[in-house]
Amino acid sequence: MLCEDTRVTKKLLDKYEIKTPTISYHTFSGQSKTDKIFTLLQQGKNLALVSDAGTPTISDPGFQLVSEIREKLKNEIKIIPIPGPAALITALSISGLVADQFLFLGFLPHKKGKQTLLKEVLSSGRTVVFYESPHRVLKTLEFLQKQLGDEKQAKIKKIVVARELTKIYEEIVSGSITEIINFFSQFPAKIKGEFVFVIQGK
Repeated sequence: MLCEDTRVTKKLLDKYEIKTPTISYHTFSGQSKTDKIFTLLQQGKNLALVSDAGTPTISDPGFQLVSEIREKLKNEIKIIPIPGPAALITALSISGLVADQFLFLGFLPHKKGKQTLLKEVLSSGRTVVFYESPHRVLKTLEFLQKQLGDEKQAKIKKIVVARELTKIYEEIVSGSITEIINFFSQFPAKIKGEFVFVIQGK
C-alpha cells in the first residue's frame, strides 16, 4: 500500500485489523522510490495508492506516478479507480453556489499571475474552486478584498471557505469577504488544516 503518510494510513488499517505492508509515497519521494514501485508492479504485486484525505491524484503527487505507469508500463498494469471524497466536490456540494459549471484551479500561484487569473475566471460568472494552505488564508482573503472587491461590489457574488472537510474539525464559513476575514482574525487558532475556497463571480 502506497501512502501519503504511513502514520495516518496506519490508524485506518489498525482500526480494521488490516496488516498490509505500507510504503510512503509523497511530494518528496525520489526516483529510487518510483523505481521500487515499478519493480513491485512488474513482480505482479497489487498496490493501492492512498492519500491522507480526499482523492489521490487530485492536487496530489500521485498523478505523477499514475502518469509514469501509463507511459512506461502501458497495458501491462491495470489501474482501477476507487474514488474518495475529493475536497473540491465536497465543498461545492455544501456551498449553496451554482455547481453545474465550475472551474477548479488547484493551488493558486503565490504571486505572479494570481490577480490576472482570478479576474479572468471570476468575470466568466462561473463558480471557482481552489485550495489554499493555512499560512496564506488571510493573505488570500485580503488580496481578494483589495483586488476584486467584496460581495457588495461588482465582481464577487458569494464566497464560502471550508476547512478540514470530512475530518473531525470540519468547518464551513460563508458570508462577505470582510465577514470571513473578521472571523479568522478573531479565531486565529482555526487557521489550520486544509482549506477550500468556493467563489461565485458575477
